[in-house]
Amino acid sequence: MSLFAIADPHLSLGTDKPMDVFHGWDNYVERLTSNWKKLITDNDTVVIGGDISWAMKLSETEKDFEYINSLPGKKILLKGNHDYWWDTLSKINRYLEKKGFDSIKILFNNSFEVDNYVICGTRGWIIDSDSEEDKRILSRECGRLRLSLDTAKDSDKEKTVFLHYPPVYAGYKCDEIIDIFKEYGVKRCYYGHIHGQNMIKGAFNGELDGITYRLISCDALSFMPILVR
Repeated sequence: MSLFAIADPHLSLGTDKPMDVFHGWDNYVERLTSNWKKLITDNDTVVIGGDISWAMKLSETEKDFEYINSLPGKKILLKGNHDYWWDTLSKINRYLEKKGFDSIKILFNNSFEVDNYVICGTRGWIIDSDSEEDKRILSRECGRLRLSLDTAKDSDKEKTVFLHYPPVYAGYKCDEIIDIFKEYGVKRCYYGHIHGQNMIKGAFNGELDGITYRLISCDALSFMPILVR
């Protein structure tokens, strides 16, 4: 059993929002499917780090979730900035159960033990704005990260955090989130959100103050899930 990760599939199988119009995204669903099936078995787990579907309502996600559910392995999904369909955890779980999407779980104020890891996380927020609204949202996301990590406090497995927004990017750092990492002993963080070669160049991949960061957006990984190790 292995743990993999990827973010930002931006699926639009049930909506008219094709990503193929963007450079490097041609035939991306077929490429993702092929790569996924080469790597992932039904015994593995894949964390998908946000921007799952372009659907506007939960009821419109069916084809996208049907596709995700059909792929090998178990999947853990967290919220991205474009996941407008996102609802309460209870409503999403009821929807998944009703549709029979039994390989999908939702990471939201909770955590999951997978192999030698405890999967924790939240969406996160932008780090280069000082508006009062941004501060409010960031404070809420910090609270959700704490809730997630608190549910894992009794586990002796490694707490590994997944965010949608990067906590470190192009010389900026989100000290509020990084301080939580240090408080809870988090050593690794995987994040998405960053697209396009020019933007990807500014992403931080490596170790900073004892914490290792890795960008896992689809195009940054050439649509190939990576092994968490």
